[in-house]
Formats: sequence, C-alpha cells, structure tokens
Amino acid sequence: MLKKIAIEHLTLGMHIHEFCGSWMDHPFWRTKFVLEDPADLKQISTCGIKELWIDDEKGIDVAGVSKQETEAQIDATLKQIAQPPTTTPRVSMAEEVQRAAKICAKAKEAVVSMFQEVRMGKAVDHEAAGELVEEISNSVMRNPGALISLARLKTADDYTYMHSVAVCALMVALAHKLELDETATRAAGMAGLLHDLGKAIMPMDVLNKPGKLTEEEFLIIKSHPVEGHRMLLEGGAAGDVPLDVCLHHHEKVDGSGYPDGLKDAEISLYAKMGAVCDVYDAITSNRPYKAGWDPAESIRKMTEWSSGHFDARVFQAFVKSIGIYPTGSLVRLASGRLGVVVEQSTKSLLAPTVKVFYSTKSDAYIPPEIIDLSRPGSNEKIAGREDAAKWGIKDFDRLWAS
Repeated sequence: MLKKIAIEHLTLGMHIHEFCGSWMDHPFWRTKFVLEDPADLKQISTCGIKELWIDDEKGIDVAGVSKQETEAQIDATLKQIAQPPTTTPRVSMAEEVQRAAKICAKAKEAVVSMFQEVRMGKAVDHEAAGELVEEISNSVMRNPGALISLARLKTADDYTYMHSVAVCALMVALAHKLELDETATRAAGMAGLLHDLGKAIMPMDVLNKPGKLTEEEFLIIKSHPVEGHRMLLEGGAAGDVPLDVCLHHHEKVDGSGYPDGLKDAEISLYAKMGAVCDVYDAITSNRPYKAGWDPAESIRKMTEWSSGHFDARVFQAFVKSIGIYPTGSLVRLASGRLGVVVEQSTKSLLAPTVKVFYSTKSDAYIPPEIIDLSRPGSNEKIAGREDAAKWGIKDFDRLWAS
C-alpha cells in the first residue's frame, strides 16, 4: 500500500514510490526504487524535500501511520490530480532564464543517467522521463526562447545528452505552434527526448570522432534510429509517437532519408517535426568536428534545404515558433549597431527585442541597450545578420544570457 511519510521517517530498505515536490527538488533520475545506499538517504535528507510516498508492499513499512490516515492521504492526492490544469503564464526572458538554466543542468544529469542505464541493458524509466518532459514543457510555455537557447549553448562533449534536451524543448514549442492538444504536445516532447536513444550504444570513438567519418563509421551511426527503436520496443511503455520519431527522424520528404527511405505522406507529422528540430539543434551546436552556426544563418540554410528535406507546413510553423532571427542571433541594425536577439516579439517575426552592444561605425563596444524593435515608433530595424568572428567579438553566446 502507498503511504505518505515525513522525510525523517525514511529508512534504508523502504521502497520510494514518489517524492513530494517538483522534479527539480530531488537529486534522482528515477523515482521508484528501494533505498539501499546510505549516501542516497543522506542526499534525500538534505535536499529540502519534506515528504514522500513509499510502497510498503515492495519495501519495509514505517510505524505510526494508520491505514485510515493513508487512505485519507490518497483521497486528497486524487482530488488534487482531478483538478483541471491551470494555464502556464507567459513570462519574460529575464524571468525565465535562471530557472531554465537550472532545468538544463538537471536535465543533462538525467539524460546522462538514462543513457548509462540503457548501456547496461536497463529499460528507460518512462515515468521519470515524463517528469523531465513536464518540467521542460512548462519552461517552454512560460518563455520558449529561454530554455531552447540555453540548451543550444552546449560543449562538444555535452552534445549527445543536451541535444536530447534541446530537441525535446523544440518539439514542445513546435507542437504548440501547430496547435496540437496537451496530450499530443507531451508525446512530441517525449519523442524529442528519446529520439537519439540509439546513440547510447554507438561506439564512443565513432560518435565523438573529430574528423570526417569513414563510410563504415557512417553506416554504424546510421544504425542508431533502428537500435533506439528496438530498445524502446523491448522496454515497452514508450508509446507510438516516441517509437515513430525515434525510428524516422532522419527521413526526408523527397525519400532520400533513412532508414526506410520514406516519402512525404509516408512520414508521420511527428517524424516530420522531429526531422526539423533535430537538424536545427545539430547545426547550431558545437560538435566534435565543427563549430555551430549562428541561429539566423541556420534558419536561412534550412530554408534552402526545405523543399526536399522538410515538410513545408511543419518548417513554416517551426520558423514561427523560434523566429526568423532566433534568440542568440547576431544582427546588424539600420543604424550600424550590432546586437544580439534576446527575445522574440508576438507582433512580428522581423522585430524581436535586441541587446545592442557594438558600433560598426566606430568599431568599438558601446554601453549595452535593450531595444524592442516591435515597439510603436521604433526607428530601428534589422538590416541583416552578422558574423561575430568578423568583428572580433569573443564569447558572444554568453552576451544574451548574462
């Protein structure tokens, strides 16, 4: 039977069923396990959580909690679950960026643990993965630019893990723009999180090779959709959408993709979404063999490829979800000042909020200033994108997040 207990009553041998509080508040990837390690008990005792649920049929019981009290706790929890969901309020980039940074850090730890468990032959804990998707989704709903842009600022060594986090967030934002319902949006987010699971069993020397892959190495990497699909299928409970996206996120509408060479209508909406989100994060991220492209340049490149690679409706919705000049893009304004896009506008894809910090006329840094290009009466507009290296600007990616 499930029982809610205070943290001070937790002892070794108990089966933890669920922590009370946010996924961000506890230090574990899994939430259902028998507590056997004293170090884990110490971590739980000091993490700030006050209560948790145990299952006395799978571990030892706790004294002092009656059956009537337990049933009352369960009834109260069920009533809370039955309450209609509240709409996540929209907040500014400045308000969300710190929380998004914490989510990214915790999400990376979770995905690293998930990949390690898969390498050891364990099935994905879909309930724990669902909590991660929920946290990412809520951040995206509060402000999509914050977590999506922070997840892009990954190192080459972090790429495999943070790529899963970034694609999850991008899938949620795209699903929202396509007006999918909440269930479908969460399924899309889960698909994004698990789409590259097959890379967990790819040889690390091939996966992180700094140079060009040989034909044999490329064939190995191309097997990751099939391997990931197999592992999800064997583990059970993945759901149709994650299974489909895991297998088909490298398909192209012209039939030149893999593993099945599917064409246009043969590819599901979710797999088409996965293809766009996967490519965008891949080309904007630093990889072992190349530096990531500027977000605005990446959108321009993807537009060139879109006729054969992406579904037109899905790609258009994707651009609307992140902007023509996505957060983190370096742009040149008509006045000659350079700025970094810090937030999208709900009024126009061409008029985001920009933090200007450099004058091309004087070739010098200037005091930073935030300019909302969509504000009525604004005399500024974007003249084009720019390359940070051209102007000798270092550590550019940190400018907008500071």
